[in-house]
Amino acid sequence: MTSARLIRSALWGGAAMAPALAAVHAAPVISTFGPLRNRVMPRLSGRGRPDHVSITFDDGPDPQSTPHFLRLLEARGIHATFFLLGSMLERAPGLAREMAAAGHEIAIHGWAHRPLLVRGPRATYDDLARARDTVADTVGKEPRLFRPPYGVMSTSAHLACRRLGLTPVLWTAWGEDWRSRATAQTVYDTVSRDLDGGGTILLHDSDCTSASGSWHSTLGALPTVLDHCAEHGLHVGPLRDHGIRIRA
Repeated sequence: MTSARLIRSALWGGAAMAPALAAVHAAPVISTFGPLRNRVMPRLSGRGRPDHVSITFDDGPDPQSTPHFLRLLEARGIHATFFLLGSMLERAPGLAREMAAAGHEIAIHGWAHRPLLVRGPRATYDDLARARDTVADTVGKEPRLFRPPYGVMSTSAHLACRRLGLTPVLWTAWGEDWRSRATAQTVYDTVSRDLDGGGTILLHDSDCTSASGSWHSTLGALPTVLDHCAEHGLHVGPLRDHGIRIRA
């Protein structure tokens, strides 16, 4: 039985089907384990062209912090992919339009930053659809990419992405920049440890779900991350230039 059929059967079957539904719903959590995901799920990990690195940011747009990242990227002539939270976009639609006008790729991080494993199929679909439609209405272009909060997918999320024409993309390297003890040096060290050609970097341009002020460490690390890529002959850009297959 397919996941979709099992979910429908569970909805009709009541308590007797609840354990099976829970197991199917949570099965994609295996993709949370980075080394395994990077090895056996290259598309979900954001594995792209070997001469390219995709740089991505989560949790914006944040008027306090995002403009600093935009200015740095503009000075370096680099575009990035920004996975926006719908709840943040609602507060700063003008900033999102500026990001799109500057040539950055706009994707969605859902509406609210809540774990998908605690949401059922309807709530998951509604969250993604609301974020997708709000981005489309705001920037005039429908987003094609989705990154789940905490990097944890569920079966309901995969089914919602399929219905909404979204491709889920996680990452191959991150900076652990949400931590209160993060510094520019630790963010750079953590990113560079796992980064290679074809990789996708996860950073945060907002501290709305992170330690207060943590974005300063991310911003401080960004020039050295970009320099690292340049020194290794790697082009840096958004996921749209990364060579991964996007759901039509």
